[in-house]
Formats: sequence, structure tokens, C-alpha cells
Amino acid sequence: MRAENEERNEERNESILEGRNAIREAFRAGQTVERLYVQDGLRDGPVTDLVARARRADVPVDFVQKQRLDQMSQTGRHQGVIAQIAAYQYAQVEDILEKARQKGEDPFIFLLDEIVDPHNLGAIIRTANLCGAHGVIIPKRRAVGLTAVAAKASAGTVSYTPVARVNNLAQTIEELKKQGIWFVCADMDGEVMYNLNLTGPIGLVIGAEGKGVGRLVREKCDFTASIPMKGDIDSLNASVAAGVLAYEIVRQKVQN
Repeated sequence: MRAENEERNEERNESILEGRNAIREAFRAGQTVERLYVQDGLRDGPVTDLVARARRADVPVDFVQKQRLDQMSQTGRHQGVIAQIAAYQYAQVEDILEKARQKGEDPFIFLLDEIVDPHNLGAIIRTANLCGAHGVIIPKRRAVGLTAVAAKASAGTVSYTPVARVNNLAQTIEELKKQGIWFVCADMDGEVMYNLNLTGPIGLVIGAEGKGVGRLVREKCDFTASIPMKGDIDSLNASVAAGVLAYEIVRQKVQN
């Protein structure tokens, strides 16, 4: 429990900015802000300006009670605003495609639908790197970003694996389809993965534990793949499922 609390504090220290001036300068410097927390009821000029900057940058804004900010604060001087920042800079989707082109390989991309656990995100980034994927795509909303804990869980591979963040995962899939990429999503009701052709340019879509891949995203995929289950429960941790499916893709690519 102590180690868990220390890790949580480490993430908090590395991933938040407090105070109006610090957050304004972060926006001006182009630093990646994940989310802005604002004390409910504050509407003065500096706060209104920060909210406007966040919305122009498509940063989610949460209006919360002062008690919540007090709990998050490390300095006790948050001035009614706290920003969660990314531990690493995000790439663009085009950066991922360019990495594939530079290697002379078919694109192999992980797309994560509403993964909220930073440990899962970090573990999936690590798997993506080790299995030769060219990058990871995550949504901006209802999903964890590149926090310090996610970076730590990636075992350093976040420095080598481009992670892009997009407004709409389903729309991104549609755009990538135009470039010849096929998409397979993990779904317990799908075709057994061994029966599918998973070679060529491919995007592997993984959903959150319990929820799975959302309907809109699933409908954009070309096929669904299930992992054979022989135990007493019928689901795997999201990062484990990503690893199992990813290495089936690797196996088929090697044998093709």
C-alpha cells in the first residue's frame, strides 16, 4: 500500500501544474495540457481566459468543488485552477505512418478505445514497441493520457513509440482506411483469431476492461477477433489481450 501511495504521489507531482500564471504560461509555451480543473463558481478574468485557452486547444475542462482542488494540490496555492499535463509530448498520426514508411513496412498500429488505467496504457505501449508496431493512437476524451505512471509502466518504451491523441477514434479509422489499412478489434463474440488473416497493413483496436470496444468504433472495424478462453472467466486484462492479439499478428506476418 505504501508503494502504491508513493507511486500515486509521484504521478501527481510530475503531472500537475497549479496556479493561474503557471498554467497560462504552459498554454503559451505550447505544453500539452491533458485536462483543466477549475473551482466551480470562479468567473473572474484570469480564470475565464484559462478556460477559453483550454477550449481553443480542445482540452477538457472540469468544474469542481474547492475541496477537490485542495486534495489535488501539492502547494496549497492553486488559486482555483489545476492543470494536468502530459509527461511526454504526443506525436501526430502522420508520424506513425511515416515511421512505417521509413522502415519499409506495412503500417501496424494499436488503437485504444477509452483505456483509463495508466498502468494498462503503459503496458500496451511497451507491447507495441516490442512487437514492432509503429505507434499507438488514443482518444482525447474519456481515456488516460501520457501521465508519469503510464510512462513508467511502459518501461521507457514511450520514448521510442509514437503516441498520437485524436478527437474521434472512429473518424480516424475511416481516414486510415483510405490509406489501405485494415482494422481488427478485440471482441469476445468475434471470430477466433487463428481463423483470421491478420497480415498486411493493420490496426489493432483494444477496448477498456468491462466495456470493450465501443459500438461506433467496433462498427468501423473490418472484422472482430476473439481469444480462445479455457478458464472460468471470459475476459482478459486489456494489456494482456493486446499482447496476445498483437503476437498473433506478428506470427502471421513472420510466416507470410
